[in-house]
Amino acid sequence: MNFKKEIEKLENLRREGPNKVFTMYLNTDPSDPEQQGGEWKIHLKNGLRNFEQYLEESGDKEERKNFQLVKQKVEKFVQGNEQEFLRSVFIIATADEEVWFADRVQMRMNTEFFWQETPELTQLRKLTEVYPKSGIILVQQDEIKLIEAYLNEIEDTDSFELDLDTNDWRKKKGPRPALGQGSTMQKDGFQSRFNANKHRWYKQIAPKLDKRAKEHEWEKIFVIGETDPANALTEELNKPVEKVIQKNMLDHEESKVLEEVFA
Repeated sequence: MNFKKEIEKLENLRREGPNKVFTMYLNTDPSDPEQQGGEWKIHLKNGLRNFEQYLEESGDKEERKNFQLVKQKVEKFVQGNEQEFLRSVFIIATADEEVWFADRVQMRMNTEFFWQETPELTQLRKLTEVYPKSGIILVQQDEIKLIEAYLNEIEDTDSFELDLDTNDWRKKKGPRPALGQGSTMQKDGFQSRFNANKHRWYKQIAPKLDKRAKEHEWEKIFVIGETDPANALTEELNKPVEKVIQKNMLDHEESKVLEEVFA
């Protein structure tokens, strides 16, 4: 889902009268010390009840009815998705079902509830700014791994390896012995070959990476690897690189890579 396009639509939304817009941000992060006992359930119950009590006291029966319709949809969504919750949940909805935008996300949000003429979009905007559509390129001398991430979640991965017999890059099909294995002469021989050919090697695969970035609409590109291969690959890319992280993380868990990128 393209959150930016949804936000653009919601920015023009305005409802007057009894059919207001409901916005909810709910912190469900199990790593949050304040959420160890599932306190989000209490916050949800209290947040919905407070609006209901206020509307009952106001005497506006139609608006109260609209809120109750939204409340039922919210409770149904929460019950149906509770087992898949990540760090937060958000919902933007209207009683007539013209608007229903709900998802669980991997970013801790502050718990907030709104029932007003317009949706409250501040935290959603922050989510797309902090965790944009990103291409993370992990590079070793003869191997490259791509991680595509959006909103701090992994969307896709891909790996390439250099065929040292043909000097062509190909999709990686399985593990192979690391270059560090073997005799010192073998390692020294490859290092000399890498130093002589690194720019040519990376120049071959750079257009594929640039094409992927364009087609998949990467907003930011990050390159991660030891200094020499990371810098050499970055020089061959036409697309601008947001940041070069000089660490060898190709074999790290993908979640750890995301933590490093978005720290």
